[in-house]
Amino acid sequence: MASLRIKKPNTRRGKKALEEREPKTIENLKKTLIMEGRKCSNEIRHALKDLNLLKKPNSRMMRHKNDVTPFEDATPLEHLAKTNDCHLFLFGSSSKKRPNNLVLGRIYDEQILDMVEFGIDQYTALEKFKTEKISQFTKPVIIFNGYKWKLTEELRRIKSLLLDMFHIDHIDSIRLQGIEHVLSFTLTDDLTIMIRSYRIQLKKSGQRTPRIELLEMGPSLDLSVRRTKIASDNLYKVAMKQPAILKAAKRKNVTRDELGNVHGRVHVGKQDINALQTRKMKGLRKTAEEKRQEKLEKQKRNSASGETSNDEDMEGDTNAEDDEDMDDDDGEE
Repeated sequence: MASLRIKKPNTRRGKKALEEREPKTIENLKKTLIMEGRKCSNEIRHALKDLNLLKKPNSRMMRHKNDVTPFEDATPLEHLAKTNDCHLFLFGSSSKKRPNNLVLGRIYDEQILDMVEFGIDQYTALEKFKTEKISQFTKPVIIFNGYKWKLTEELRRIKSLLLDMFHIDHIDSIRLQGIEHVLSFTLTDDLTIMIRSYRIQLKKSGQRTPRIELLEMGPSLDLSVRRTKIASDNLYKVAMKQPAILKAAKRKNVTRDELGNVHGRVHVGKQDINALQTRKMKGLRKTAEEKRQEKLEKQKRNSASGETSNDEDMEGDTNAEDDEDMDDDDGEE
């Protein structure tokens, strides 16, 4: 019963750490747990260090060796990932049966979702490339080469795992001078995955768009797939499900900010300012002088209209008398 007891945090730091681990509408950047097994060769050790340099600052590298076998018993690995708040992991080991072994995986709901075991066939360390390196916190451009990535469900999951492992953050716009790093994943005909890292150089081209050259800066790995542990379709669908607030249908003239508040834009048709009722506004009321002037103008209009009506009546009377005289003359004849 002691293990089922929930202990509340006593300090502000502990409370803040638990709040960071709670589910959010927009999740934090995924951290990667990098660790070594019981036995590890120098090649695997250098490969893990180079991958840690590419993943910084979103990585956590364990200093000591760990007695973990992910495919046989993943409970210790899941516990370490939960303790360090990591959702991705890189595990390196080496044995007589499986030399230079590299395991990549991701975790969902504190349990392993996907896990792939690779064998390193060829490796060139980062320090052996005597070229200029990129600056830290640079987001890489990820490229997948080869038509076989979409042939089977297993290869599609491996592609998704690699993209999830090395991508940093979603961006809406880019700056040409800010693109410095390219990660290339090439799948050959014998299903070997070739990982290459390049630095982008912008050269003068005599035009507005510069000429781009790729300079390999390492590390360089050739991986072969050994064992895989893929999640079921139902579990994978649940893991990929997004909150309804993020995939809401777009509505015209309605936007939502980062805090989730809804902002609407209303378009009003053309208005006739002369027809607006503005007398109720205190600042637009007519003064006494304006009212007297308007009354005089109204009286003048009424008097002018009365004179014109009298003239029309008189003209009508004279016309009637002339008609009667004409009728009398006709009778005498």
